This record gives sequence, structure tokens and C-alpha cells, in this order.
Amino acid sequence: MTTALRLTLVLFFLAAGTGCRARGDELTPVARRAIADTVERMVRQAYDLSAPNASAADRLLSLYPDSGRVVSASGGRMLTSRDSLADGIRYFWESTGQNMREPRWIWEQMVTDVLDRNAAVVTATYRIPHRTPRGQPHELAGAMTMVFARRNGRWIVVQEHLSDRPSTGEPVPSTAPDSVRGS
Repeated sequence: MTTALRLTLVLFFLAAGTGCRARGDELTPVARRAIADTVERMVRQAYDLSAPNASAADRLLSLYPDSGRVVSASGGRMLTSRDSLADGIRYFWESTGQNMREPRWIWEQMVTDVLDRNAAVVTATYRIPHRTPRGQPHELAGAMTMVFARRNGRWIVVQEHLSDRPSTGEPVPSTAPDSVRGS
């Protein structure tokens, strides 16, 4: 057997082996949908304002790792630790969240891209119509992007960006489908 033929056969078998591994790692549409459904369900449960208020901050914090780095950008600021994020969530809930009367968290759009078996990105827009403590109608609204990673079998948010929608009194029309499960 010639050297060129041996080299060709070696390269062929290496390429064939690599191709099989790559195809075996690809996610099927069913697996993508399952991952998207899992992270979307986690987000919806964490932000469910109809659940008892006493655990609202804890429900929100359930999306994040128990310790370590989490990058959260909002309002022109950035936090990089779980502790500072927890302080911010608790502050929001104690100063604003628990004062909302009859709040309803409404997801306008939720787009989920599953990047691989251990990473997904959820971008969503939302509204929170409620009444102030004085009974006046009020609404908070915005958009968020959450990057999820699966670590030790648990999906957690490792990076996020939140932005408030300017208050115009008019809801922003939706132009995208309710949910897209990405490529």
C-alpha cells in the first residue's frame, strides 16, 4: 500500500469518526423543544405573581446559582455576584413588588434559542398591570434576555439584561410569534 493511499485511508476514517460524533451531538427538534419548554417553564414559575407573596423574591432567586458569579445588567448598571443580585431582587420586591395590588405578569413574547444541550437563551417582553396602594392603575413593562447554562443537572441564569419600557400609556404591539424555539 502506498503512503498516499495509507494517508488517504487514515484521513477518511478520522473524518468519518469525527462526523459521527458531531451528528450524535446534534439536538433533535424534540430535544430542543424539551429544553426550551424546561427553561420557559422555570421563568414563568419564578415570575408568577399569583403565587404567595412571601416567597416572591425566593422564587425569582431560584433561577440563579446558589453562589458565585452572575452577570446582570439593568438600568445602566451591572452586577457580577449572586449576593449583589439577591440584594437587588429583595430591594425591588420590598420597595415595589409587595406594594402592587392585583398584579398580573403578562408575557407578551418569549423567544427561546437552544444553543446546545447545556445552553439556552430566553428573550422576552412583559407587562405587569396592577394598582398602586392608593388604588390607581399602573403598569410596569420591559424586556429581558436570560442566558441559561446547565450545571450539575440544573438550569441556571448566568447572564441577563433587563430593560424597562418607557411609560407611554400604550402597549407596544407584538410583531413576533409567541414563542420560537431556535436553531
